[in-house]
Amino acid sequence: MKPQRVFAISARILQQFRRDRRTLALLFVAPLVMLGSFYFLLRGGGQQPEVGVVVQDSGHLGGMIATRLETSGLVRAQPMDLMTARAQVRNSKIAGYVYFGPNFSADAVNRRVVAPVVRLEGSQPGPSQTVVTAVTQAAAAGLGAVSNTAASPQLRPHIVYEYGGPSLDSLDYFGAAFIGLVVFFLVFVITSVSFLRERSQGTLERLFASSLRRGEIVVGYMLGFTVVALLQAAIVLLFSLYVLRIHNSGSVLLIFLMELLMVLAAVNLGIFLSTFSRTEFQAVQFIPLVVVPQVLLSGVMVPVTSELEWMQVISNVLPLTYAVNGLRDVMIKGADLSWSSLQLDGLVVFGFCVALIAAATATLQRRVA
Repeated sequence: MKPQRVFAISARILQQFRRDRRTLALLFVAPLVMLGSFYFLLRGGGQQPEVGVVVQDSGHLGGMIATRLETSGLVRAQPMDLMTARAQVRNSKIAGYVYFGPNFSADAVNRRVVAPVVRLEGSQPGPSQTVVTAVTQAAAAGLGAVSNTAASPQLRPHIVYEYGGPSLDSLDYFGAAFIGLVVFFLVFVITSVSFLRERSQGTLERLFASSLRRGEIVVGYMLGFTVVALLQAAIVLLFSLYVLRIHNSGSVLLIFLMELLMVLAAVNLGIFLSTFSRTEFQAVQFIPLVVVPQVLLSGVMVPVTSELEWMQVISNVLPLTYAVNGLRDVMIKGADLSWSSLQLDGLVVFGFCVALIAAATATLQRRVA
């Protein structure tokens, strides 16, 4: 073995990396961006759950517990009327509310039971548990200030769930997003690589030599990839619901329609981005550059509302955010087509698909030539 030959091969590899700026960005910039995103998501954000406090108690105990809850470090509690609190929970604007009824203090004295009503939004297990913990601590502190230990009433919060329920766990919360995310990711990879192979083998050039139009070629490829992807989506959905038993309160057909929109988005995104690649390796490079940021910022792992404000601005323009919201609305909240939020989610993802079809059609001929 001659060292000169070994060094010559190494130098040639390094020269190839130096000339490929996309690969250099993937190696040195993408890891920093992803790690930085994790930092801001998990440590920089972490906003406390918002909680409404409704006090109608004729005595003073409800007010004392409410005051301690509003100064809690676990949640951001604010007073509001009962009608507003119900609407805020129903629309998922707050994590829940605590209701101290007119006879709250009297019941504590006569029945020796303190039972504030805690109504939770319920679609996110983490914030729901945080709210219950904050209420329990505030109630215990309030009771300690007005009664002695021997005669202290028992604390029994009455917990009600707007969506989900006490059995809702992390798999149910993440599973609603993963059902679409798994399909989106795999379809994107298969489409981009397969479409690139069609071009490298000269198939697209032969199609352009025929009487076919650019739009017909793009839509034809899209339909072909979509048929296969829908079979995959159906298998993923059935496995998730009937084998893994992921929680579902909505229509299976609606879930499949949301998957269809995610399939169309992934197929068209793969076709569009593959036109900017010359090798399969370059096509795969778009995963950390395009797909991973959407996964991190779309609310799959961390709720968008807990992100920093500047990150929420980015999240709100990503199509995957709306797809994830739509799937969770259907599966956890039981949403149907009458929900305005679900209509918005579907229209945004569909509009993204249409825009990508137009973009792929416009760039296809230039890249093939």
